[in-house]
Amino acid sequence: MARTGFRVPEAAAAILAAALALLSLAASPALAQGSLKDFLFGERADQTQRRPAAPPVARYVSETGEGFILDRSSGKPLLKFESSYEVWALQPEVGPRGDINYKNDLGQIILRATKLGGFTLFTRKRPSGSSAEVMGAAPALRLKPVSPLALYQLMRLSSARASKASGRVIAFEADATPASSPLIADASVIASEAIVRLSSTPKGRVQLEKIGKVVIVEGARPSVVLKNGVLLIVVTPDDGMAGRPSSDRIIHVAATR
Repeated sequence: MARTGFRVPEAAAAILAAALALLSLAASPALAQGSLKDFLFGERADQTQRRPAAPPVARYVSETGEGFILDRSSGKPLLKFESSYEVWALQPEVGPRGDINYKNDLGQIILRATKLGGFTLFTRKRPSGSSAEVMGAAPALRLKPVSPLALYQLMRLSSARASKASGRVIAFEADATPASSPLIADASVIASEAIVRLSSTPKGRVQLEKIGKVVIVEGARPSVVLKNGVLLIVVTPDDGMAGRPSSDRIIHVAATR
């Protein structure tokens, strides 16, 4: 009994000490104005200190674990998720509070940079946004040279992927030059990705019935048009990776025609 009488107060004291420690943490100024998640991970509402500037090309990770590279080393910011092949060309716009909103070619906000150096990532899974932290410098996002043979093979692979997704043959054609071949190769992969995404939903499969062939050509500005069963994608090599429409824009055009 003596031993039992000794252990009970000791256990109670330990519990009380832990509770007091937790209460003191919760009452701290850092947590008083933000959540525990904010305190441990991201930017807090009361944060007033400017963060160090991120490298022009850097890798980031969101609080949900989504990794991505943001390349601001050239005229057009580029973003690539680690889980996807596609590179997104973004248009920066200054918001009412001085934040910079990075939008895709549909005008949707993908990333927001605050005046203090914080970042918020917006995705289909987290449309309300999730904070992101810079992990360090990363290689620049650039197109690689593509030989005529490699372009032909990529076009065939893109056609095969799109045909498998749709359940029928969707041919891919292109009018390429040495200067436009890298971008046309990239656009063909993005077009096949859009078709695969369309095939993943009942509504998308109905929209996919409108597409019989994909044609990629050079032009003055990047665009996409669906007419008479032909998905015409226009690329602008001088704009680099920003010179072709995104998979979201291709899907949008297919859904509205």
